[in-house]
Amino acid sequence: MNKQATAQDFETFGTLYVDPRSRALALVRPSRWIGRAALVMAICFVLGPCAMMFAPWQQNLRGAGRVIAYAPLDRQQQIEAPIGGRIVRWWVQEGSLVSEGDPLLEISDIDPNLITRLGQEKSALEGKLSATDQIARSYEDQIVNLESTRDLAVAAATFRLETSRQKIRAAEESLAAAEAAHVAAKAQFERNRNLLSDGIVSRRQFEVAERDLEQARTAVNRALADLEGARADLRASEQELAKIRADQQAKIASARASLNDAYGKSEDIRASLAKLEVQIARQQSQLVTAPRGGTVFRLVANQGGEIVKSGDSLLTLVPATNDRAVEIWVNGNDAPLISEGAPVRLQFEGWPAVQFAGWPSVAVGTFGGKVSLMDATDDGQGKFRLLVVPDESEQSWPDARFLRQGVRAKGWVLLKQVSLGYEVWRQLNGFPPVIEPKEPKSMVARKRLK
Repeated sequence: MNKQATAQDFETFGTLYVDPRSRALALVRPSRWIGRAALVMAICFVLGPCAMMFAPWQQNLRGAGRVIAYAPLDRQQQIEAPIGGRIVRWWVQEGSLVSEGDPLLEISDIDPNLITRLGQEKSALEGKLSATDQIARSYEDQIVNLESTRDLAVAAATFRLETSRQKIRAAEESLAAAEAAHVAAKAQFERNRNLLSDGIVSRRQFEVAERDLEQARTAVNRALADLEGARADLRASEQELAKIRADQQAKIASARASLNDAYGKSEDIRASLAKLEVQIARQQSQLVTAPRGGTVFRLVANQGGEIVKSGDSLLTLVPATNDRAVEIWVNGNDAPLISEGAPVRLQFEGWPAVQFAGWPSVAVGTFGGKVSLMDATDDGQGKFRLLVVPDESEQSWPDARFLRQGVRAKGWVLLKQVSLGYEVWRQLNGFPPVIEPKEPKSMVARKRLK
């Protein structure tokens, strides 16, 4: 009965009385705009991934490396000891800034009198060289004199030879005259003998004719002997000329051999002198200077007690340069997809950045570059090196005091732009980022065979 009365009272006095439970329900009831927002969010949650499949995506290849100098001569280099000895003084410390030609350190040889001894040895070699050159000049003069003597002796022998030939011609003429006189005397003798038997000439005339014949015969024999003597003199003159030429040529050859021997000794002394001068020059290079301007990175050798050998590393120098590049190492699977001039986005260690690899346009704190060089072979572990230089069309890289050599960097080589859906599909199937525009020749050949 009480319940009925309560309900009746509520119906009767509804306009004046409010149930507390209805008031609480009204407070927790959601508004209309919240429901609409939830509906919109649900629709976006369902349709958003589908729409994102058509969004553009920049394909890229990742790599890591460090900042280096572009020119090899501007990279970190070791300063080596030019001579062996002990370091007596350092002119620099780690972190010192040096210019080209500034002194770095001073090296002293273990033997303090070595330079003096080398100088004395050099003076002795120079004296020996001077004496040897003098001997060579004397042999040259001797050869000239021998050649002059040979020419004079040959000329005299030739003259004697020509005289012998003239004597032969004179003896031949004398022989011809004697033979003619002998023929005439013989004819006269025969005529007088016939006339003597007839009593026409006297006995005296016959004896005179007989004497004339004997004298003519003697003259012929004498002319023959003179001719044979002249011919013997000619043969002797010819042999003498040949002997003079052979003897003089032997003397000249001996002098030339001695001259060549002197030349050889001079060249040996010059070679020893050159080696000694090199050694002296190296020993005099006790002050090591900076080959380039830069910063002293590390001091390797110690001053005082440590003895260094020629070629030992003394310090590490980092040359000062603004011509920088980034050395990035990429996987061997990605190397065929990269070509020179390809764009690259770089993120430097220590530089604040927000990187979106697929959307480089919205990235913050990254810098642009391009591939300048790609090594022809790997590093032995399947990694290939890319050399990335600044892209002049984009924002310049940080200053050298922030971007020092050795700063680590991350790089993204930008490839073809595709849809996000294609990129997801490619990643799920393990396909390469891009498809090669030209088929390999082996594949083309196989298709032709088919």
